[in-house]
Amino acid sequence: MTEWMGIINMRPSRSRIPYYLKEGVSSIFRHSLMSFASVCIIFVFLMIMGAFILLALNINALVGELESENIILAFVDENLNESQAIALGQTILRTPNVTEARFITREQAMHDFIGRHEDTDRYADVDPTWFRHRYAVHVDNVALIEDTLHDLTRIYGIERVNANLTIARAVVSVRNAISVVSVAVMVILFAISLFIISNTIKLATFERREEIAIMKMCGATNSFIRWPFIFEGCILGVLGSMSSFALLWFFYRVLSDRAIEVESFLLTLVPFSNVSTPLFLLFASIGFGVGIAGSAVALNRYLKV
Repeated sequence: MTEWMGIINMRPSRSRIPYYLKEGVSSIFRHSLMSFASVCIIFVFLMIMGAFILLALNINALVGELESENIILAFVDENLNESQAIALGQTILRTPNVTEARFITREQAMHDFIGRHEDTDRYADVDPTWFRHRYAVHVDNVALIEDTLHDLTRIYGIERVNANLTIARAVVSVRNAISVVSVAVMVILFAISLFIISNTIKLATFERREEIAIMKMCGATNSFIRWPFIFEGCILGVLGSMSSFALLWFFYRVLSDRAIEVESFLLTLVPFSNVSTPLFLLFASIGFGVGIAGSAVALNRYLKV
């Protein structure tokens, strides 16, 4: 009790930090089994969440590749000459959602058509006049491709447009599904982690409820009692988050190296260095957040003395 009185009366509050840290670490070792369980649940939660984030990032990158391949063909009116057809490019570029408009002459269209077939001799008599000048149009957001098609058809000199709407809709559906599933999984796992670490702190406070009551009667404030438990929760959260980040990094690098060896388009992964900093900050924030929130929830009952 004498130690508590001395600590309670210390000023400024920064001088109490070693005491808070010491008590938090001691509590972790006194309840080593539950502390280990808390670290494990945070570790598993962040591993799964990190895997979903990396999966979503790679799917978005793949979707981006598909978007770049999902080109709108805008066919120019055959009554326009080549100069007039080229002049349409600026109007097309001003269309909302359009990022690029590449002009294709009749001759280029003919060569592209013949090049898609193995038996080129069969098309030796094909004439460029059979084809039309056209634009290969790239869009910024594939979800708005139908609106873009409508806008392009309203441009004077564009006779018709063509795009694979089936692929566009499939791309949008996949992206939306991944986003919804990822958010749902992260919310559920966050709630589970918060519940586990909160119960760990509750066990510690239950065993020390009489001690907390005496400290209250000696004049200890709620914040003085709460801080050691907050330190404990933060330490558990950071241990779980940093260990999961390190292991996720290791496995992702192994998978990336394997993808390079295979040299498959579908296995080309986003470099971990592109996302390591935001992912590290996210993991650290969640570790601290779960620790602080779990401690706050657990202590509310026992501080009402």
